[in-house]
Amino acid sequence: MIKKLYILLAAVVMAGMASCSDSFLDEKMYSSYGGDVSDVNAKVLGLHLKFGQILGISWPQGYAGIWQDGTDVGAPGDVEGTEIPFYKYAELNNENAGVGQVWGKLWGIIGAANQIIDLEETSDPALVAEAKFFRAYAYNFLVTGWGDVPLITSVVSTPRTDFVRDPVASVDEVIVSDLEYAVNNLPEVDKMVKEGRICKDAARMLSAEVYLRIGKQRDQSFYKKAEDVITPTIAGGKFKLITQRYGAFVGEAGDYYHDMLRWGNQRRSQGNTEGIWTFEMEYGNVVAGGTIDAPQQRRNWVAAFHKLPGMQNADSIGGRGNGRLRLSNYVKYGIFQKGDIRNSNHNIRRHLWYNKSSWGGQDFKIDKDGYWTDNDAEAVATVHKSYGDEVVYHKSDTLNVFYPHTTKWGGYDVTDDFGWALTKDFPIMRLAEAYLYRAEARFRQGNLDGAAADINVLRDRAFIDARLTDPNAGKVKASDITLDFILDERIREMVGEENRRFTLLRTGELANRVKMMMEKWPEKVEAKQISGFDPNKHILLPIPLSELQLNKDAELKQNPGY
Repeated sequence: MIKKLYILLAAVVMAGMASCSDSFLDEKMYSSYGGDVSDVNAKVLGLHLKFGQILGISWPQGYAGIWQDGTDVGAPGDVEGTEIPFYKYAELNNENAGVGQVWGKLWGIIGAANQIIDLEETSDPALVAEAKFFRAYAYNFLVTGWGDVPLITSVVSTPRTDFVRDPVASVDEVIVSDLEYAVNNLPEVDKMVKEGRICKDAARMLSAEVYLRIGKQRDQSFYKKAEDVITPTIAGGKFKLITQRYGAFVGEAGDYYHDMLRWGNQRRSQGNTEGIWTFEMEYGNVVAGGTIDAPQQRRNWVAAFHKLPGMQNADSIGGRGNGRLRLSNYVKYGIFQKGDIRNSNHNIRRHLWYNKSSWGGQDFKIDKDGYWTDNDAEAVATVHKSYGDEVVYHKSDTLNVFYPHTTKWGGYDVTDDFGWALTKDFPIMRLAEAYLYRAEARFRQGNLDGAAADINVLRDRAFIDARLTDPNAGKVKASDITLDFILDERIREMVGEENRRFTLLRTGELANRVKMMMEKWPEKVEAKQISGFDPNKHILLPIPLSELQLNKDAELKQNPGY
């Protein structure tokens, strides 16, 4: 998809050059968003580019952590800095770099989408639907994170400094209308012009999320809408949960859950029957501009085990991480049952083996807990480790160098051993989350049997191997279903994929989960603990200071406490 985007943009520019006016000094807009560029498809591809720019933010490098740290999922590692106010909440203010980045990029999506939607009468309905999907996505992100925001539904052709915030309910009317149009006019997944574009079921997925949020905020009738809109995705037969190994890595150690999240196995054409929307990246040496900026997800999520003696970067272990973002104690020790494949060492790596064949080995002094120690008084034994042996590490290494971590963001490029950018497709939506949405919708309506049935579909997949010895392994009953259980199941299934902060904001559970982490699952290192959370303030993000300052002719009111 990215390759096609650049070809189309080049074609647009060349066409514009051929039709220049008599004076080359005359100013003329040639970007993909200019009003005089007629190729609507190129404009829509530009929306994909803008979406990808959110995924690919490389400065600040800690951007991925602001959506996970300080929740029930994430804990800080070797932090870059931007993410610090998201667990030391008292430090969060309206100059946070990560907040400013995503705020600006979301408005960029809305502005570009409006360029296309304004052409609705003369445009292909499927392309308008794709634009409306992206506008709905951006506005849903904004109202979930910031609450009331300006509502802009047509092109702003002159500078404005008088924006005011419109109520969430008014913005939601546009979001719902956009998504209804998208569901009705987007193609089925098997009818799309190009893999990686937006299909009808992606609009259903976003609709389910929106309806659940509206149901929680003000209108419980939307819970039934959420169930109804997502059921065709589940029952339509076009997607199927991955339950057996497939693709490029079946000859390697692994499992079927791990297979669908490995680079080279993530697309529908590569055998992934579960992916509803996979954002495609292309290898930079093959397609110029195939990646967008330098995505930092691997450097955040994967531990910095390259610092250990006897280790070298390799695709089988995810490449080079920086260990900026760790799984919380709650995820590591509190939520998985024995036999759950989502907690296998292929999916949450808890064990590692020395893989540098040229390494001659080393003697390690070991303490009573099996950690490598430099303190002779603590040592109870000396062991020799070499290639193929299981890694030992210092206790202090567990804050950065090695700790249990999700493998979903592993990806190694032999031409970039340093691992600056992640060249890997992004799993944005997949069928498993459709079941989670419907389970939540059913629970909210009091249908605990239906919610349990949806959860059990996922657990049937997760406990396939365990069922060989225990037919009831992982099964849940209606009496087990609570909102807390559904939120935990979302972690088990979607950790590392979902924006956890936004899930907790959408469900109204951020304050409760932060309280749980502070009281029951605190970090052992005081500097890494959650602190300063104010439930009257931190359930919304700050509007960037620069936006307030530029909007000089009206009050763009700041959120409380900032």
